[in-house]
Amino acid sequence: MSKFWSNVVRQIEPYVPGEQPKITGLIKLNTNESPYPPSPEVARAIDSDEIDLLRLYPDPNATELTQALADYYQLDAGQVFVGNGSDEVLAQSFMAFFQGRGELLYPDISYSFYPVYCELFGVPATTIPLRDDFSLALDDYQADAAGIIFPNPNAPTGMGVALDQIEALLRARPDTLVVVDEAYIDFGGQSAASLVPHYDNLLVVQTFSKSRALAGMRVGFALGQRDLIEGLERVKNSFNSYPLDRLAQRAATAALKDDAYFKECCAKVVATRERMAAALGRWGFSVLPSQANFIFAKPPAGIDAEALAAQLREHKILVRYFKRDRISDYLRISVGTDEQTDALLQVVESLL
Repeated sequence: MSKFWSNVVRQIEPYVPGEQPKITGLIKLNTNESPYPPSPEVARAIDSDEIDLLRLYPDPNATELTQALADYYQLDAGQVFVGNGSDEVLAQSFMAFFQGRGELLYPDISYSFYPVYCELFGVPATTIPLRDDFSLALDDYQADAAGIIFPNPNAPTGMGVALDQIEALLRARPDTLVVVDEAYIDFGGQSAASLVPHYDNLLVVQTFSKSRALAGMRVGFALGQRDLIEGLERVKNSFNSYPLDRLAQRAATAALKDDAYFKECCAKVVATRERMAAALGRWGFSVLPSQANFIFAKPPAGIDAEALAAQLREHKILVRYFKRDRISDYLRISVGTDEQTDALLQVVESLL
């Protein structure tokens, strides 16, 4: 601990990302990355001419990508904000809309970056417990607050919230900003993007890391009415005017425009997810209904989840274990290719 640390740095508990091992030959099912490569259009977009232009600063407004997103979601370009991954977009949202404005509500079992941002930006927060079946009930979000944030589908449970429930919350809480974190929405949920033109208290945040297979590029975005986007732009331009490099902008635009490839990969992930969940269910696992590119599963009675994760690692298969209240009996398992899934299931069956 350095004597030069600020009080915030001394007290904060940083977010712990999923392991990114340097060992080769592992089946990596611990960080919800796409098992498939990006669209072939991405490679064609990053050509030698674009690489030559790396000596110049990128477009600070990512105009081409912003317009492509606006077209895709049938919005105006002024209703789109892009950033260096959805984590950065979320952080800027905390600063723009919650810092110094009152309390924030979010689920007790949810994305673990939320409490970190609350601590970092001095945002008071109250966690709302998930129901006993781990469902996220928006009827429970009745307390007065400056904001509400939740992932849809939720993480790490994978369970989704219906669009009509989100709209009911927006109507019931017109003076509360609702941030819907849709990192996994493309694997079975219904995006709230269609509600953006109708509600000034909605901000939708998405990422290219999962369904678009660009985790290594770090591209995220937010959709909201113009005054919300302007607030995010003010924060961005007070911190980093060039959050997305040239290659990231071109790659994301190319990936977005290849809709057929995107839908094909999502469909393959969903099919493999259902097959994996069914197999584990036959062996006595309790598997939550997932709309994400992962499943959340409790091993059969007598099988310790942490020990099973360690045994899988010995077989060069990584899954995610959370040593936290209410979910310490569960494993989060990312959906891999069919071959990776077959290897996982074969090892699990042998261990059981």
